[in-house]
Amino acid sequence: MRCPYCTNLDTQVKDSRPTEDSNAIRRRRVCNDCGGRFTTFERVQLRDLIVVKKSGRKVVFDREKLSRSIGTALRKRSVETERVERMISGIVRQLESLGEVEIDSDKIGEYVMDGLKGLDDVAFVRFASVYKNFSAAEDFVSFLADLDETNGDVIDE
Repeated sequence: MRCPYCTNLDTQVKDSRPTEDSNAIRRRRVCNDCGGRFTTFERVQLRDLIVVKKSGRKVVFDREKLSRSIGTALRKRSVETERVERMISGIVRQLESLGEVEIDSDKIGEYVMDGLKGLDDVAFVRFASVYKNFSAAEDFVSFLADLDETNGDVIDE
């Protein structure tokens, strides 16, 4: 495994253990050259998934990109890392269980929205603003009003 600090290929595993949900192996590593410490995760991958973008372009599904997008929505929110990892693992399992090799990016976005809705309201709205391409404050108001109608929640104005 390449060291993320010095790019040396000579790294050593110091500790391995399953994650809380037992869907991955967490490995603590140390670089034999610079002494840098980092963590890697090993997961089962059933098949390569292809994401079909809105433009029609096709790219290989990247779990790290999904994780970064969710991380951006959750920035400065106090949500436990384990809960986020469980949500991401759940989304990946849902995608793999569809039985399709090609998946529309809209489908992934909907799974993320569903996951964030149960995780953190602010992150949910942040992600929705990018996913649904909000361009004005009225877009937020309209989205929250639609959310209010579908959930029966009361939104204070």
